[in-house]
Amino acid sequence: MPAPAMAERLRDLGAFQGVRANQLTGYGVVVGLPGTGDNNLEYLTQAMRGVSGRLGLPLPPGVEPGLKNAAAVIITAELPAFAKPGQRIDITVSTIGKAKSLRGGALVLSPLYGADGQIYAMAQGSLAVGGLDVSGNDGSKLTVNVPTVGRIADGATVERNVATGFASEGTLRFNLHNADFLTARRLRDAINRRFTGSASIIDGVTLAIAMPYGADARSMMMAELEMIEVQPAQTAARVIVNSRTGTVVINQAVRLSPAAISHGRLVVRIEEDPLIVQPAPFANGQTALEPSSTLSAEEYGDRINLMAGGASLSEVVDALNTLGVGASDLVVILDALKQAGALQAEMVIL
Repeated sequence: MPAPAMAERLRDLGAFQGVRANQLTGYGVVVGLPGTGDNNLEYLTQAMRGVSGRLGLPLPPGVEPGLKNAAAVIITAELPAFAKPGQRIDITVSTIGKAKSLRGGALVLSPLYGADGQIYAMAQGSLAVGGLDVSGNDGSKLTVNVPTVGRIADGATVERNVATGFASEGTLRFNLHNADFLTARRLRDAINRRFTGSASIIDGVTLAIAMPYGADARSMMMAELEMIEVQPAQTAARVIVNSRTGTVVINQAVRLSPAAISHGRLVVRIEEDPLIVQPAPFANGQTALEPSSTLSAEEYGDRINLMAGGASLSEVVDALNTLGVGASDLVVILDALKQAGALQAEMVIL
């Protein structure tokens, strides 16, 4: 039986162009560590000189600060769409030197930059670290999770908003997460039934939607658009194989042409049971080792299964389970079916 049709909301199928998050990155110093910080690295020394200088306490020339209680870090954050100055965002702090742990540390005030080189947020606060690192005098060491990465909830304050042109353009583009012309057509028809003549297809991913001017009217229309339900087109037949873990995922569009499958495993056993031969008492012989080998060969799973044309996903799985194949053997069988022309699907190897 075919799978029942499922309608998806427009907001789950794609996103409006320009209405997106932006990545921020910064460089900072974490202080207050219990001796788990960096060594006297040059970039950390320069950073500490900059921090002390901003506080009006410049270090004398030639004085190298003890930095085992500090660590140089990279700060990353995601600036949400329409974020305004004064709002707070979460940040992630990661070491870039030889620091062993950030547990107990505090991030000194650091700027966060966007891709255009402008400062969009300022970060500061105490870190929450989910891992730990301990060591003994004999060199033994225990590490739990990753103690060199921490997070600060609401650790950065937005200082600049990103101009999106949200309310100034006559049309707004909607991009599908996955390119599909049939889904784009269905989406266009659903939008035009609600707002006559407002949507048109640009390509298999993008639709252009005519919008009213003004943020208030445009926001109301976008709120209604996001809740429109559309039945997406069935995805292309695809088999995903992770050769490292032996994971195989087959979607419901996979079908098979008529094929016969025989999967057998040949097991050869070689058992060595050497005998120790000792000379008789008072003899002049020497103790010797006499080889003794036993060879055997057995073949398992030599059955042949016939798969009718147009077999569905459930039938494919049932037939392969009947053969008693494991994940690694399944990869070989699927690849052989594709080479034989019986499997009409895209093989994706991870």
